[in-house]
Amino acid sequence: MSASGQTHAEAIGLTGYATEADGIGGLVKSRVEDFRVEELSTKLSMDQRGRFTVARITLRNWETNRFIARLAKALGIPKERIFFAGTKDKRAITRQLFVIDAPANKVNGVELTDVDIEVLGRTHQKIGFGNHRGNRFTITVRGCAHPDGRPMSDDEAMAEIERIHSMLEQTLGAERFPNWIGPQRFGSGRPVTAEVGRHIIAGRFEEAVMTYLSMPGAAEAPDVAAFRARVREEGISEEVIASCPDWMDFERRMATHLLEKPEDHVGAFRRLPNNLQLMTVHALQSVVFNRALHARLEEGLPLATPVEGDLVGRVDERGQLEAKGCVTVQGRTADRIARNCTLGRLTVTGPLPGSDVGTCEGAPGAIEASVMEDMGLDEATWSVPAIPRLSTKGTRRALVTGFKEFTWEVVPKASEDTLDGRWAEGPGDGDRWHPDGACIKFRFTLSSGAYATTLLREFMMAPLDHLG
Repeated sequence: MSASGQTHAEAIGLTGYATEADGIGGLVKSRVEDFRVEELSTKLSMDQRGRFTVARITLRNWETNRFIARLAKALGIPKERIFFAGTKDKRAITRQLFVIDAPANKVNGVELTDVDIEVLGRTHQKIGFGNHRGNRFTITVRGCAHPDGRPMSDDEAMAEIERIHSMLEQTLGAERFPNWIGPQRFGSGRPVTAEVGRHIIAGRFEEAVMTYLSMPGAAEAPDVAAFRARVREEGISEEVIASCPDWMDFERRMATHLLEKPEDHVGAFRRLPNNLQLMTVHALQSVVFNRALHARLEEGLPLATPVEGDLVGRVDERGQLEAKGCVTVQGRTADRIARNCTLGRLTVTGPLPGSDVGTCEGAPGAIEASVMEDMGLDEATWSVPAIPRLSTKGTRRALVTGFKEFTWEVVPKASEDTLDGRWAEGPGDGDRWHPDGACIKFRFTLSSGAYATTLLREFMMAPLDHLG
């Protein structure tokens, strides 16, 4: 793995695999069309007299929050009047429902680059994360390669995928994989959200804001890198703000607020959308979860089968964990609980820490406590008096999750002029892809909260920056 990829993976706790295999290597998102997501959400009750407009929107290469900001501006409404079920990858083609508090003719009249809006009707219902059932993915991995960088043939790639698929089934059960929290939760190429969250939990808002504005990323555009460097070196000024790239709306808002009110770092942080503010705390919790999952693998404890001291929870009909009802596994109940875990009725859990969440006992508990101590969070209260809604009681997350309708097939190599700059540059030191390697198209469905990149990671075993 490249040095930057290794640093990024360690920063977000995304290290280790569920199987002992070589993987197929390769690159994801060599072009935008290689990553397609169709959201699966609960049905809305349509009513022509409804207050809200329902639209199915297809986005090409748009990050969800930035699209919401642009759509709100185009409609002349606050972004809080646009509702959606889940955020999606930026470098992708995504299709999902939006519920918009605006007339249908205004929504129909919006024209934005790489945006296709299909108005479906009206409704009285809002939509939110509770409506998100899952996502259907179609993803192409290009340039499959052996660990030593040699191109992998079609037959070799197909055989390795079959081998890993079989090993996952033997280790975790049919159609299951480790429920890692994927890199997009932390900021693609710039794992800034968890670092900001660490400052927020400690009440250090000045550090939080300056980290968000100035922390460098691994492969940011030159103008972005230059802006962040100026913030680090010069602080906030009109000249520095003028150098902020046009599309960096959030950074400009935060910096402008600081220029007007230099001491109001809480106010500057509030210039981020509410969901992004909350995501910083969630990202810090997510690092804890990933590191606890990895530590469990390192200690040789199973992920899908409970051991004494584990906290297990019920799985509902949507495949979601009912975290509030978790119980501790005891010696006398271990066999019965293990059978229910095998049947998919119960699942072993890991920590998303907070002020009021259960912790494991025994060996699993020792692992979780060690992770918290190593991260300097063993004394954290997870309370944020300055912005109380960012305080968190914590919860538990399943250590394994399911995938469905999983298929893979060889597809032809794409024309070189349709692939991005990284492909044209060729493999670098620490990379694991080859332009002559096999191209494999994966199709699968995941429940909400599961990450396509972390499922592919189990098959690719490539550097984290190869995942997009």
